[in-house]
Amino acid sequence: MLDILKDYAYKRADLLKMEVTEKSVTIIGMITFLLLASLTALFFIILLLFGLGFLIGTYLNNYGYGLLIVAGFYLLVLIVLFVKRNAIKNMVANKILESLND
Repeated sequence: MLDILKDYAYKRADLLKMEVTEKSVTIIGMITFLLLASLTALFFIILLLFGLGFLIGTYLNNYGYGLLIVAGFYLLVLIVLFVKRNAIKNMVANKILESLND
C-alpha cells in the first residue's frame, strides 16, 4: 500500500512539473510573439506617421507644421493613456490572470 502511495505522489509531482512547464513555455512563446509583433508594428507606425506628417506638411506648405500636428495628436493620446493608466493596468492584470488559469 505504501508503495502505491509513493508511486502516486511521484506521478502527481511529475504531472505538476509538466503542467508548469507547459504553462511557462506557452507564456514565453506568447511574450516572444507579442514583442516581435509590437516591434514590427512600432516601425510601421513610425514610418506611417512620418509619411502622414510630410503629407500634411505638403498641404500646409511647411513640413514642420505637419509633423507638429501629428506629434500633437499623439501627445493627446499619451495624455488619455496617462489618465486611464489604472484601468489599463487592471485590464492587463486580469487578462494575465485569466490566461494563467486556463
